[in-house]
Amino acid sequence: MIGGVMGSDGDYGDYGEYLADCPARVGFDLLSHRWNSVVVFALADGPVRPGRLRTVIGGISAKVLNETLRRLEYDGLVARRAHAEAPPRVEYELTDLGRSFLVPIRALGTWSAEHGHRVLEAQDRADEASATA
Repeated sequence: MIGGVMGSDGDYGDYGEYLADCPARVGFDLLSHRWNSVVVFALADGPVRPGRLRTVIGGISAKVLNETLRRLEYDGLVARRAHAEAPPRVEYELTDLGRSFLVPIRALGTWSAEHGHRVLEAQDRADEASATA
């Protein structure tokens, strides 16, 4: 089997290649965007204002943060709450779906902590090999 998705019965259905309509693609697409996981993880402790998110995350522009928050809101992972105050105040928080997305993010973080050094070592070896070739 080249690809498959675990169903609710715990069995993997055979989908052949990961086709456009394969349910696993949704999760892979969410994880593959550079900032999605970072923003979701930064919202794990509760509602946060965009300026505070930028400070906590670091290295993300206001434009990219705004695009990421809108995309995550579109995907149902994040909720935007505007407070009727002067000046206006906006906060973002995870939805139930967004909180459930923390499970694979944390699993990937654990894997990275355990094996990330091996990936970096492999990259260093490849860089050295290409430099001497």
